[in-house]
Amino acid sequence: MYNKNAETLLEVKNLKKYFDASSGLFGKNKKYVQAVDDVSFELKKGETLGLVGESGCGKSTTGRTIIKLYEPTEGQIIFKGQDISKLKKSETLPFRKNMQMIFQDPYASLNTRMTVGDIIAEPLEIHGMATKAEMKDKVQQLLHDVGLNPDHAARYPHEFSGGQRQRIGIARALAVEPDFIICDEPISALDVSIQAQVVNMLEDLQKNRGLTYLFIAHDLSMVKYISDRIGVMYLGKMVEMTFSDELYKNPLHPYTQALLSAIPIPDPDIAKQSHRILLTGDVPSPIDPPSGCRFRTRCPKAMDICKEAEPQMKELAPGHFCACHLY
Repeated sequence: MYNKNAETLLEVKNLKKYFDASSGLFGKNKKYVQAVDDVSFELKKGETLGLVGESGCGKSTTGRTIIKLYEPTEGQIIFKGQDISKLKKSETLPFRKNMQMIFQDPYASLNTRMTVGDIIAEPLEIHGMATKAEMKDKVQQLLHDVGLNPDHAARYPHEFSGGQRQRIGIARALAVEPDFIICDEPISALDVSIQAQVVNMLEDLQKNRGLTYLFIAHDLSMVKYISDRIGVMYLGKMVEMTFSDELYKNPLHPYTQALLSAIPIPDPDIAKQSHRILLTGDVPSPIDPPSGCRFRTRCPKAMDICKEAEPQMKELAPGHFCACHLY
């Protein structure tokens, strides 16, 4: 639940993550993939911030850079009042206890050679949070908390379905009792029937444990359901951010409008009356993004100024931020 007066748990300031894509002998032709370019936002304690956008827009890279799986190129990541962006690898262990990640692929994110009990117990051992005797009880309790049979701790990941494996990944993230969890498309690899179960479980865990989520996803309807606020990304930039209901009622950025118009409407009569905004052209390369507004090459409302100047994020209504020359 978003509370304006709540403690700010995470503040991201002007975050950039560039990947070297240089070519030629000794990398003479210097090129960089601008995966995340000047992204800023904050998260209040206990809220869920959704992050949406097309594939390749930089959502997952943002999450991985915040948790320091990728080293940031520039910018600040302030977690609980401490700037963690410049921490050395040896200094990241204490903060990793408070910040965990649930990965997209439940098939690739679990070690197939370890039992489920060992997978969940590993972070407890690394952080010295339990003795050998206590670990078994903690692992069984965590399995129970995520809706799995505690007796299955001796089994291996290949013996579980995709939804069950994702629950194991969630139990592993919860083991060290974090304050903040980055959910990197945790339901995209699951069947539709299982997706709702996992999302409902994440909500219950948030209420019971006071968790804060950064929820990265493609599914706009699911993001609306779980998120308090939503940020929309395009080609490494944040283009709009506001409260969940406000974004769906009053999308301001042309890209957000196009995304929302693509959501299927189950009622055929309402669907006939709705207007689908079709974007022309392909997403430009993040190695050589367009000048000015990055969306201008596909925007149906593009103007001359869009080519010349990059739009700045402005607060156009209380809590509603948008980066567009139309406003």
